[in-house]
Amino acid sequence: MNTKTLDGEIVTNRLDDWRLYQGVRTSRIFAFLIDYVIVFFLCIPVAILIAIIGVATLGLGWILYGIMFPVVALAYVATTLGGPRQATKGMQMMGLKLERLDGQKVDGLLAVVHTVLFWGLNVVLTPLILLATLFLDRKRTVHDLLLGTVVVRAYN
Repeated sequence: MNTKTLDGEIVTNRLDDWRLYQGVRTSRIFAFLIDYVIVFFLCIPVAILIAIIGVATLGLGWILYGIMFPVVALAYVATTLGGPRQATKGMQMMGLKLERLDGQKVDGLLAVVHTVLFWGLNVVLTPLILLATLFLDRKRTVHDLLLGTVVVRAYN
């Protein structure tokens, strides 16, 4: 396999094809919005379960509402982004997938770290995290750069 080094990272030549990044920035935003809606709907049965637990524990279980959304979102990301398609449902709808620059598969742990870094950097750098896609290679965001990942068009 032909590879080269870019900023200390091993890059395969396939990722140098500019067509992989056409429309990625816009598609990524829409994929995020779709995933947000999916996570919201996944929270509904979890909220019902927490309500039942809360009644059974005389209100103590209702504390779980405070962590419900992040836990559901991280579980969703770990199973979809860390799954065989390497894309959340929103990313699949928009024809995107996450790839590592070293060519290995994205696992559940990397998917969760990717999401936590996204939200953490959003808190600190908003809106600079999205502006970074205008200047970084391959339209990557800051958390993509830190983790050695890239979002590309998913051509099957």
